[in-house]
Amino acid sequence: MSAVVGLSYEDGVARIVLRRPERGNALDEPTAAALRAAVGEAAALPGLRAVLLRGKGPRFCVGGDVRAFAAQGDGTEAYIGRVVDDLHAAIRALTAMPAPTVAAVQGSAAGAGLSLALACDVVVAAESARFAFAYPALGFTPDGGASWSLPRQVGERRALDIALLNRPVPAPEAVHIGLVTRCVPDDRLDAEADALVAALGAGPTSALVRTRALVRGSVDRDLDNHLDAERAELLASVRSADGRAGLAAFGSGAPAVFTGFLRGCPGLQVSAIRGGE
Repeated sequence: MSAVVGLSYEDGVARIVLRRPERGNALDEPTAAALRAAVGEAAALPGLRAVLLRGKGPRFCVGGDVRAFAAQGDGTEAYIGRVVDDLHAAIRALTAMPAPTVAAVQGSAAGAGLSLALACDVVVAAESARFAFAYPALGFTPDGGASWSLPRQVGERRALDIALLNRPVPAPEAVHIGLVTRCVPDDRLDAEADALVAALGAGPTSALVRTRALVRGSVDRDLDNHLDAERAELLASVRSADGRAGLAAFGSGAPAVFTGFLRGCPGLQVSAIRGGE
């Protein structure tokens, strides 16, 4: 069990919670290692249907723990390298998660916190939330895939505005430019995030994951190759249990009930894994 990152699992939904509110959920070496472990553990859960990433307290994640970095003296570079290795492993696992992912952002998402939000499929933000690149303030370049994902979300010109000028982006603007999926009143953030993971968790998980792969892969393919990829994934979904359930439900007029399991699991697993929030 980790004191700084919680993982809980119930009804097919994994909830990963950064739990260093006194430090803005900043990533020092133990926190980055715990995040890597929690995301990896979530990805291996049987019957996983959706993942929610949260930060405890008033801020989502302010990025790297600069105080911890500065305290390392001559070992700063090696220390930051270890933090980055764990962060990047967590980012890779999030983007390859065998279920849709949702980030619920309150307060600040800066630096590595921005990268974590960008790695998720859906981002819901409190209206008072702000998103910042943050690295220029330290004279650093980005990590966590921020320089890869940001231009894909908002376009190169806006990405450079945010990255070079280090201009915080308020949640309403973040929605407008495509950085965030939606923003809601602060007191509705938890309810909206829970509703999103419930809706995704009730969906055809394997088809949703295949759709995510198609959307993300489209930027690296020409149309001809992408049409081939779409055909292959569609036929794979037709063969799946969810595809058969959807067709049967359409024929009968009854609502479709999707089991969603990519690993052929027999049913939803309901269990508490590690302290959640």
